[in-house]
Amino acid sequence: MQKGKVYIVGAGPGDISLLTVKGLKCLQKAEVVVYDFHLNAQVLNYIRRDAEFIYAGKRGGHHTMTQDEINRTLVEKSKEGKTICRLKGGDPFVFGRGGEEAETLAKEGIEFEIVPGVSSAIAAPAYAGIPLTHRLYSSSLAIVPGYEDENKKESSIDWARLATGVGTIVFLMAVKNIAHVCRQLIDNGRKPETPVAVVRWGTRPDQTTLVGDLKSIPELVRENDIRPPAVMVVGEVVKLREVLKWYENKPLFGQRILVTREHSYGFDALEESGAEIIDFPTIKIVPPLDWTEMDRAIDKIESYNWMIITSANGVNYFFKRLFERDRDIRDLKGIKICAVGSKTAEAINKFGIKVDLVPEEFNAEGLIKMINRQIPVGANGRSPLQGTKFLLPRAETAREILPQKIRELGGEIDVVTAYRAVKPETHGRRIRRFLKEGKITIATFTSAATFNNFMEITGGDSDGLLKDVAIAVIGPVTAKAVEKAGLKVSIMPKEATIEAMVNEILNWANKKPA
Repeated sequence: MQKGKVYIVGAGPGDISLLTVKGLKCLQKAEVVVYDFHLNAQVLNYIRRDAEFIYAGKRGGHHTMTQDEINRTLVEKSKEGKTICRLKGGDPFVFGRGGEEAETLAKEGIEFEIVPGVSSAIAAPAYAGIPLTHRLYSSSLAIVPGYEDENKKESSIDWARLATGVGTIVFLMAVKNIAHVCRQLIDNGRKPETPVAVVRWGTRPDQTTLVGDLKSIPELVRENDIRPPAVMVVGEVVKLREVLKWYENKPLFGQRILVTREHSYGFDALEESGAEIIDFPTIKIVPPLDWTEMDRAIDKIESYNWMIITSANGVNYFFKRLFERDRDIRDLKGIKICAVGSKTAEAINKFGIKVDLVPEEFNAEGLIKMINRQIPVGANGRSPLQGTKFLLPRAETAREILPQKIRELGGEIDVVTAYRAVKPETHGRRIRRFLKEGKITIATFTSAATFNNFMEITGGDSDGLLKDVAIAVIGPVTAKAVEKAGLKVSIMPKEATIEAMVNEILNWANKKPA
């Protein structure tokens, strides 16, 4: 019987970017993923679509699966010859019971690897601006559980030594027991005025940090209704927070931004400004069902005077097919290239091709204006574009304004399907939950299709789910689709690009009242 392999992976404390490169690789090749509750749900986007998902739960003491059941599942799946990723929040060997799972696997003779993760004990204080050690404040550190196994007959924590013998103490899972923890430290010699910080949901947009001291923090936690998960930091290093807090000072701290295009490239500036990007693609770019039209155009490519490409997708699919037809860029000699949008122009430039025209307005109307300037009015009363042949490789469904106008001006244009934008096979349960819980603050839509598909995927009451969300769109066509659904557009850049949308979101956030 062939045995599989288990990777016990730490997923980090919450910020998706803190997942290690090795952890990501293990996740992507796993056939079975056994995961806990305290994970950023975005991590699950990196799992193979054909992988088996097994939810282990483990939320605030309420477990969907007991530890014995988890151990048994890892053994059973590995004996089926599967590659398994046991995905755990934080680090698997820092109060994560990863050691117990590894012991079980070792006894069964099953191969395993441990992939360390960034522990919340370190990450949450760091994101709150609290260094755990500092030459002037603390040279020692202890990480301690805030509660112990109820089956223990006596505590394994030496409170007398811990209270006075360590500079900085980090307690995990201490919120429910915080009054007891503070009392033990004070009773065993720690000064009641010792600074304390409690960081809830550290590294995430809803991070909350309370600062007090040993005598006051239990009441502050109660008054502010702080619940797990939270990290408690005890020590003089807490004083540095006012100077070093960086994450909560970012302009988009607290914002979760929904991105509905297939790839979230170009939204990095929002993450840099403190936002969390929630990827939920509502369109999928795929090849045409039939290449006949495109192949016919490629076979007579030298007959065209102009080629107009309206998107980076159009660029990539056109050149891919050009090369598949055993042609190359030399066959485009003499053809003027028009790119609608700076990003489209960049995509064309990567093939070593110079773009002749980029319209000032990134839409059909703007392109017609530029073409009229480029091509002089015809002599003897002829239409200005008479005798001019255009090729337009584009999406399967698109506005007909441009082809229609070119024909009205006497030009000839072949419109060919370069790619299709289809609705992906996905469900909207998680996004619906996020919206209902108020966890998404801004939703972005780059086309009418991304919005309309979103409404279909998430269900009939989606307009209600979005009513308290700031909606950002690219272009008036997308704005009309949103308004038709009875919703308000809050953010729309003048220029129809991702970069312009990102800048407009930043401007909007800066103007919004705190």
